[in-house]
Amino acid sequence: MLPRTLLNRLWARSRTHRRHLSWSSVEGALEPPLSTATLSQYFHAEILQKHSSRPALICRNECARAHGGPPSRNLGITSHLAWDFEEFDRHVNALARGLLGMGVKRGDRVAVLMGNNSAYAMLQWAAASIGAILVTMNPAYRINELADVLNLVGVSHFFVVPRIRSSAYIGMLVEKFPDLRNSSPGAIQEPLLPQLRNLVVVDNSGQFEKSAESLGLKSWIDSREIMLWDESSRESDLQKEISKSLHKDDVINLQFTSGTTGAPKAVSLTHFNLLNNGLSIGRCMYLSETDVLCNVPPLFHCFGLVLGNLAAWTHGACIVYPSEIFDPKAIVDAVVQEKCTALHGVPTHFLGVLAEVERRRANGESIDTQRLRTGIAAGSPIPIELMKKLIAQLNLVDLTNAYGMTETSPVSFQTTPADPIIKRVETVGRVQPHVKAKLIDPEGNVVPVGTPGEICIAGYLLQKGYWGDEEQTRQVMRTEDGTLWMHTGDEGILDEEGYLRVVSRIKDIIIRGGENLFPVQIENVILTNPEIEEAAVVSVPDDKYGEVVGAWIVRKAGSVITREAVRATVSNLMNPQNAPAWVFFVGEDVTEAELPKTASGKVMKHVLRDWSRNLATRKVGLVRAASNGIGILYQ
Repeated sequence: MLPRTLLNRLWARSRTHRRHLSWSSVEGALEPPLSTATLSQYFHAEILQKHSSRPALICRNECARAHGGPPSRNLGITSHLAWDFEEFDRHVNALARGLLGMGVKRGDRVAVLMGNNSAYAMLQWAAASIGAILVTMNPAYRINELADVLNLVGVSHFFVVPRIRSSAYIGMLVEKFPDLRNSSPGAIQEPLLPQLRNLVVVDNSGQFEKSAESLGLKSWIDSREIMLWDESSRESDLQKEISKSLHKDDVINLQFTSGTTGAPKAVSLTHFNLLNNGLSIGRCMYLSETDVLCNVPPLFHCFGLVLGNLAAWTHGACIVYPSEIFDPKAIVDAVVQEKCTALHGVPTHFLGVLAEVERRRANGESIDTQRLRTGIAAGSPIPIELMKKLIAQLNLVDLTNAYGMTETSPVSFQTTPADPIIKRVETVGRVQPHVKAKLIDPEGNVVPVGTPGEICIAGYLLQKGYWGDEEQTRQVMRTEDGTLWMHTGDEGILDEEGYLRVVSRIKDIIIRGGENLFPVQIENVILTNPEIEEAAVVSVPDDKYGEVVGAWIVRKAGSVITREAVRATVSNLMNPQNAPAWVFFVGEDVTEAELPKTASGKVMKHVLRDWSRNLATRKVGLVRAASNGIGILYQ
């Protein structure tokens, strides 16, 4: 059999032989075939059988025996956690048995609020192996947002770290939900969280037991105490029995997104969705068992969880978490010391890493990045000058670009190292195998190549639907001529070779440093301020983040509200990324006395974007962030 790396290269190069297109409709190759395995079946048959002794997971900020249990080989390393695939599997199974012992049942929602760590990695596989559904949550959530999403999907079991930076999650929960204090472990009775039964703390501080005493919290469970190492236990037999009964189309992951209504929606993703997308992504990167991926993007997002974890592990490659959250110093240390061959990130991440490398080299340090070759830049378009720097300074000669959305598992288009560099910069590549795509006009007609149209996606990668929300599902997923299509709301242009360029977002989503921000949500928060009559939120171009939030404000009569107060209104109620970097006042920063609107009263946001760009070039409306110690968790 040919080596995996060569197979991947041959597969990717086969994609270059395509006829020239006239219409914006493409279909991916039908080879290699899709896998029908569940995650746990694939892990044992394809990963563990072939790569058991190879490095699987390295967590540089965790101690070697972070989860207790029997003595561990730990790849011969004493300074931090380092597992081969066999040891990874042993920990995953101990956690899966522990989940069953804790009362987790098939179909239960298990929420996770953590940074990138080994517990998250274990849960990704352990929950799937017993038919539970992993609910990934943004660590930047405010407490009200957190409560909303816990209840939206009926979370029964909640894994959480005590804190990340200044966000003290347990303290926030206890303050918001006082009945958590006196509930018994495993039998939480909190009226505002009616489905919640277990609160499991993954102690990343080493001091939480004392904190729990000071909070008077009795309901918490130490994550180390649920690990069940006995392979002959009743739970072990139950795990095997459940695993055999699982189906590829079972939902195993809920990830949150929003749309034009601003209400959160939980995207339902299956074994079939996620496993095959991970395999496809890894092939585009030419990944093999010799690769070591520095996985920087957060795991609550598809980027870290699928483009990172699954793309690497399905190819026998090793994952490195340099730190819980984005930290350029830790990333550079990891790349050098772990001899990483791949690095993921959004442009903001890469800019931070480049700045750290340049700083060290200016100080005379020798920073060896020659083993780096590949990775994925996603979330925002990557400027060609940045791509040139990444190649010249970090050796990322095979860096790829990808496009997708949470509802499509996520990647539907991706470049490969075989593509010309101009295509890897100006486009998001070509359609993936077993995926169909078309670009349509407002009447639903496929547009000619070179003509903008809404991107629609079909194939194995489509979500099962928004959890408990058939109406929202029907709005974006529609069957046409016997094929189910996801209408992305993104506008793109397809060229005659099948390369896609994404040009705008019909839904006006703002992508700040790779994270989707939703104007309607921000507008709703701004309008809670009694001094504001109207608000409209749009994107403003930014050199560092690609886009940032700009807010257009109509003051109420007599109001003298400041730009800083508008920003504070948002930052006090939402995660910091949503706070406007620019605030513009109608009638002050422009001569127009009101927001531009259509005859039906809809705000003309394309006009506001033009106004914003013009004002931003003159620094009109810029708001300085207050120093409140919160910081940005994922820059």
